[in-house]
Amino acid sequence: MAIRLSLPDDTIEATHEINVTPFIDVMLVLLIIFMVAAPLSTVDVNVDLPASTAQPAPRPDKPLFLTVKSDLTLALGEDTISRGGLASALDAATQFDRDQRVFVRADKVVPYGEIMEVMNLLRAAGYLKIGLVGLEAAPSTAWGGGPIPAPAAQPEAPGTGSAGTKP
Repeated sequence: MAIRLSLPDDTIEATHEINVTPFIDVMLVLLIIFMVAAPLSTVDVNVDLPASTAQPAPRPDKPLFLTVKSDLTLALGEDTISRGGLASALDAATQFDRDQRVFVRADKVVPYGEIMEVMNLLRAAGYLKIGLVGLEAAPSTAWGGGPIPAPAAQPEAPGTGSAGTKP
């Protein structure tokens, strides 16, 4: 609360004005802090996608699963197939119904590039409706603000030493 000292006969009157300068100073400091902290919160890390917390979509009566195993072999349903025979096996399984959705699932250790290659094979065969399958995570195990797990160690690029220079 501020007072005015320029009144005659020594009467001190209280003024009812709010001094907003400290509030503005605090807001500017918070703005600077958030501007500095926002880019630091987005980090490039290795992504390991073991589960999904999304609501599962209703499944068809007889879903068609294409599995990419950890040894990079393909399985349509329970039958192992070759990559070259994927189109004919899909045509036989769907009776040439290319509008049927194909659910792609892959082992956790399969590289992302291999999954994209399988999806390109599906597209080349004419199957454009593709669903990706993941495990349904229990709500208690999903990321809900708990501690972020440490990223896995990244392997060094071939031909580089520990300092990142060629030997």
